[in-house]
Formats: sequence, C-alpha cells, structure tokens
Amino acid sequence: MQTLVKKWFRDKASGFLENGNGPNIIVRKVDLINCQFLKVGATVQFECHLDKQGLIAKKVKLLGQTKSNKPKNKKRDVKKFPFGVMT
Repeated sequence: MQTLVKKWFRDKASGFLENGNGPNIIVRKVDLINCQFLKVGATVQFECHLDKQGLIAKKVKLLGQTKSNKPKNKKRDVKKFPFGVMT
C-alpha cells in the first residue's frame, strides 16, 4: 500500500499515516526500512497489519528519495560587479 505521512513525533519515534476516512495507521521507527524518521506529507509504501491497537504499518519504505546524478560543482550564475573602490 502507499499513502502519505499524517503526523510524526520524533520524541516518541512513531506517528500516523493517512487512511482516508478510516482509522489512522500507526507507524513506528522500528518498522522503517530506508530512513530514520518521516516527514509530514512524505509518501511511503508499507504493509498493513491488524493489531490489538488497530492498524499497524510494517516494512515502511520512504518513496521519492532518488539521488540525482547531477554534478555537485554545477556552475552557478555569478553576479558581476563593476570594479571600484569601497569606502
């Protein structure tokens, strides 16, 4: 399944995922695969399991984190200033 992160509490190392009109899906840091925390609005892929606490997200992967192959030393537009005397 895929959805968006609704809330993330860094101090509790857990949060909630969007579930339309249904109950929130609980996600915990221990279930994150390719990241250490989540940001609100990020898209994630996960497996949904039913627990005594409700819906739980397992094997949670953060999506959309592609690394670009652009060179880091890309030439930037440099503002040209006329030579002069600074006072």
